[in-house]
Amino acid sequence: MMMSKIALITGATAGIGEACARLFAQQKYDLIITGRRTERLTSLSQELTDVYGIKVTALTMDVRSKEEVQKLETLSDDWKKVDVLINNAGLSQGLDPINSGNTDDWDVMIDTNIKGLLYVTKVVSTWMVSNARGGHIINIGSIAGKETYLNGNVYCATKHAVDSLNKAMRIDLLPHKIKVTGIHPGAVETEFSEVRFKGDTERAKKVYDGYEPLHAQDIAETIWFAVSRPAHVNINDMLVMPTAQASTSHLLRE
Repeated sequence: MMMSKIALITGATAGIGEACARLFAQQKYDLIITGRRTERLTSLSQELTDVYGIKVTALTMDVRSKEEVQKLETLSDDWKKVDVLINNAGLSQGLDPINSGNTDDWDVMIDTNIKGLLYVTKVVSTWMVSNARGGHIINIGSIAGKETYLNGNVYCATKHAVDSLNKAMRIDLLPHKIKVTGIHPGAVETEFSEVRFKGDTERAKKVYDGYEPLHAQDIAETIWFAVSRPAHVNINDMLVMPTAQASTSHLLRE
């Protein structure tokens, strides 16, 4: 019988998701990690099991697919006693004005950042309610969910939707004592820009030229702070920026 707390982390194959998996493993949480890259999931789960002696279940799935998300339901009842859900899977595609935007890019962002988050939350919040021991949902938003910037149109809209869903979930899940926290990073150096620019590493690197961005570990530590508060405390919302960034479009590059 598993006695450890359990965290489920989506998009755990890189960046913030991977940093969270490492930090929660260090804190002796058993983990359910999901992502689209099986090899990375397998290697991470082996490493965390070896180093921290925890249990890890890895599920290859794309949160955009309702059918793939249903793989979660194949887990044993013990694994469904999830204490913490980190909805981290998310991305941006392209940086074009609305009139010349790529509608396939729009679909990918809307399907991942909004619908994917909803599909996973529906499954896991149902478990939390039936477990009747509370729980904590962490949704990774963005400064783009607080401000809209030039050519950020649809990406910003998806993260504004996440910001609204945080509030909705907090209200809907209140009777079940489930905490909901929104974490909104500014510029973080992960694969994010590389994905946005479809593998153009040179263009991606330029995003972080001349200043020190946040690192994935910074956000993982912020999430841990929220999760480690006492039962009567919920951190509703945290906006975390690099010191060199005042807003989406005000950066001090040296």
